[in-house]
Amino acid sequence: MIMRALDWLKQRYDLSPVEHLLKEKMVPSHRYTFFYFFGGATLFFFTVQVVSGIFLLLYYRNGAAEAYESVRFLMTQVSFGWLVRSIHSWSANLMILSAFLHLFSTYFLKSYRKPRELTWVTGFALLGLAMTFGFTGYLLPWNKLAFFATRVGTDMIGKVPLIGTWLMRVARGGDDVTGATLTRFFGVHVTILPLAALGILGLHLYFVQMQGMSTPIKAKVKGQIPFVPDFLLRDLFVWLLALAVGAAVASLFPWELGEKADPFASAPAGIKPEWYFLFMFQSLKILPAHILGIEGELPGLLFFAICGALALLVPFLDRRAGREERSPLFTTAGWAAIAFIAGMTLYAWLD
Repeated sequence: MIMRALDWLKQRYDLSPVEHLLKEKMVPSHRYTFFYFFGGATLFFFTVQVVSGIFLLLYYRNGAAEAYESVRFLMTQVSFGWLVRSIHSWSANLMILSAFLHLFSTYFLKSYRKPRELTWVTGFALLGLAMTFGFTGYLLPWNKLAFFATRVGTDMIGKVPLIGTWLMRVARGGDDVTGATLTRFFGVHVTILPLAALGILGLHLYFVQMQGMSTPIKAKVKGQIPFVPDFLLRDLFVWLLALAVGAAVASLFPWELGEKADPFASAPAGIKPEWYFLFMFQSLKILPAHILGIEGELPGLLFFAICGALALLVPFLDRRAGREERSPLFTTAGWAAIAFIAGMTLYAWLD
């Protein structure tokens, strides 16, 4: 039956590029080959997000008056609804973690060098979109922690010089976090971000396919392995392992709903954003109120903006990697970034 279906398609469409991919595509094998799998794991968790998110949309009702109750109904009345929501929440965190690991492994292996500059740029954009997915999705259950964490996060946007107040009003849909904010975040989370992610993801995968997987500088290549079936089967094994990890943590540590948001209540003590924003949150928190007569958070936001721009432009700044040479300065900067992110995240967690 499968062969007849393939013959039917071949009579109508040119499948030679697909056949070439399946038969001829090779992957370089070396001691760092296992780092390739972080990208596939990120793609897998994104797929889990899409599938579980569609299921949640069947029951979710947007609006400050109904959002919390619809999520509570899903968790208490729908068979395995609590598990699907828990998988959706945990897979979002695992996707961002996997994306960070993929980004840093690509950075240290210098996989961004010519001709893969745009592969890095699109991958960096996907990490930003993943974090934005997390930020907008966090508010949707309309619980107390999400409400006040969103207020803190949008307050940070308001600190941007010149246009901060305008950006904050655009994000919130008004001067404060209200039902309008929830509606706006819901629209961005389920329409704008998925469309942007699919477009950039398509470009990213196209670049990887056209240019192949890179070989680290001065790495000893053991040979080439076929993408199908050798590398594909290994990728599928990683996907199964990721599924097992995601299902295990979702079952053993169900994602709690918490209390319903009350905009008139006082903020709970120690309110913090999600873990992937903690290093920025804590960095801005420890800055003095004023630095040289300027509000303390402004230099911090400027610092993170410059760091983000430099990270995005790394392929165009690291000239030595383009000449197939090691780049001690950029390698040191990468380890410094990891130490800073990990240290500030731990500090915020213990504070």
